[in-house]
Amino acid sequence: MRVLILGGDGYLGWATAMAFSRRGFEVAVLDNYFRRQASLELNREPLFPLPSLPQRAALWKSLSGCDIEVHIGDVCDYPFLLSVMKNFAPEAVVHYAEQPAAPYSMLSPKEAVFTITNNLVSTANLIYAVKEHDINCHIVKLGTMGVYGTPNIDIEEGYLEVDYKGRRHKFLYPKTPGSLYHLTKAQDGDLLYFYCRMWGIRVTDLNQGPVYGIDTEESREDERLVPIFNYDDIFGTVLNRFLVQAVAGVPLTVYGEGGQTRGYLNIIDTIACVELALRHPAAAGEYRVFNQFVETFAVNDLAAKVQAAGAQMG
Repeated sequence: MRVLILGGDGYLGWATAMAFSRRGFEVAVLDNYFRRQASLELNREPLFPLPSLPQRAALWKSLSGCDIEVHIGDVCDYPFLLSVMKNFAPEAVVHYAEQPAAPYSMLSPKEAVFTITNNLVSTANLIYAVKEHDINCHIVKLGTMGVYGTPNIDIEEGYLEVDYKGRRHKFLYPKTPGSLYHLTKAQDGDLLYFYCRMWGIRVTDLNQGPVYGIDTEESREDERLVPIFNYDDIFGTVLNRFLVQAVAGVPLTVYGEGGQTRGYLNIIDTIACVELALRHPAAAGEYRVFNQFVETFAVNDLAAKVQAAGAQMG
């Protein structure tokens, strides 16, 4: 299968690209280096230095013999995106190209407007590019469990059956996001659902919990192939922060009471989820939602696990 990965320089994008290329997919990646540039501007550089995307692809080629086609540019630039789509002719597109950090989205009006513009315009451009290139091209978009908020009823996968005054209807599950970033992830889902109904596009929305880990089968071959590892207060996940704090010997920053509970999964499981979605695509006109997580932990639970592991390792 020919797969275009948007956001292919990112934490999930690069790991997915390597894994898919080794498994026989024809892979192209597209990225505008936003994460790298924002980390530099905010003085929050990732833990490990990263080769450029062409350098990463060349290194991976030398080790594995697998090709990854590289495109540097912005998904919000529609002519550029359409050109890549027409030249590479993907059968599926994995959409990782959204601004991923809730804290970043609420830093100031500048970051808020960027998050809204980037996340919704990139999705809209992808929809139109699919329509113009190949209406059967399957879109797999990375969503987030955070769009649901913390409702007092079970969270269904995407939809909710409602009985009201003797009548029954199926709705998208109500979303109550707790940050501007999560709001844009709810809105991009509505946008995709709309065009599934209007144009018959094929979409799988993978609502995942926080992802952890940098170790994949491919990255073990050379430490320069590891995904981007942010551990700061803007782009770093809570587990990444705890790990680095433990190694540095400083107190773990548990904010508030530490009772916030979320579903987590390893990066290897994320790649498996995306591959399953690609190999079993949504039907024409179907907006399909899967909620993805492996284990649930409160923040205090994670801190205690990291503390215990750190003590054991010295």
